[in-house]
Amino acid sequence: MPETNYKPVVEVTRGNVLESIHFGAIAVVDATGRMLAGYGDPYTVTFLRSSSKPFQALPLIEMGGMEYFGLSEAEVAIQCASHSGTDAHYEVVSAFQQKVGVGEEDLKCGTHPPMHEPTWKELIRRGEAPTPNRHNCSGKHTGMLAQIKMRSLPYENYLDVEHPVQKTILQTFAEMCDLDPQKVPLGMDGCSAPVFAAPLFNAALGYARLSDPHALPPKRAAACRVITQAMMTHPDMVAGPDRFDTVLMQAGQGKIFSKMGAEGYQGIGVLPDVLEEGSPGIGIALKISDGDLSGRAAPLVAVEVLRQLDVLDGGQIDLLKAFYTHPVLNWRKLEIGEIQPAFNLIYFG
Repeated sequence: MPETNYKPVVEVTRGNVLESIHFGAIAVVDATGRMLAGYGDPYTVTFLRSSSKPFQALPLIEMGGMEYFGLSEAEVAIQCASHSGTDAHYEVVSAFQQKVGVGEEDLKCGTHPPMHEPTWKELIRRGEAPTPNRHNCSGKHTGMLAQIKMRSLPYENYLDVEHPVQKTILQTFAEMCDLDPQKVPLGMDGCSAPVFAAPLFNAALGYARLSDPHALPPKRAAACRVITQAMMTHPDMVAGPDRFDTVLMQAGQGKIFSKMGAEGYQGIGVLPDVLEEGSPGIGIALKISDGDLSGRAAPLVAVEVLRQLDVLDGGQIDLLKAFYTHPVLNWRKLEIGEIQPAFNLIYFG
């Protein structure tokens, strides 16, 4: 990928010397399709990874799945989650499956240790191996199986790109992001589900439409509002203790929803009237070029984008200080440097 797609977004110093730089690209788009701001190449094409989960959950809700199965808001939110695998997450996914009439043995996401370290240590202490419902994508997979149940479809191959459920999800994603579904690059995610690549601009547009769906058909608009409200009401279901999506939505007080994706991706929606009275909802999509395996760059950039847009005030930024500009500490907890943003958004007329 051309180096010009990405520009410096985060600097890490040691003493007074610049030691490391993270590069990234950003797009900020409103629900009318207007590019408000960007940095680097806002048309960079990259995989959304788990940032696509709200779009993957949308068809089930639009079809009336919440009413059909009697789902709670928490069970809607966990479909959009990369959850930490806590007991609370496990219980919500299990209850969701009981309503649908499936079990965790039906999931094809695989297994991994819970992201929540205390939970993982407790499972070890009890001699329990992690099961599919501890997988961070188990809610998404359960949502796919729920759609299959509603439509009386086979579920043995539900992750195949040619399965009707996956075709419906792709079509919905493409419509939300103003893309031709035949031209959306596909890959396989870590949980074996299909995953989409899109220009940052189009992904940000999709998030803007999720946040402000007034121009969408009524059923879809209502489904968008159900999903975003569930995420903001139950941010603990979307991620988990001390994780960025959860803390950001808690700080956002019902005005911001957020979903990270692997390899340094972040999607954010800001509701209407937040930028100013009468302003449309906006979407933000950003990508850290090196994959941000440490997890230190994407959240910092996200907070800085929201600060530059005047979405967050000082008190809200204080709540997010663990993810924002802060000292670099060594093993003795001595301050040896700083990690800080290194960009200014470019605004478009």
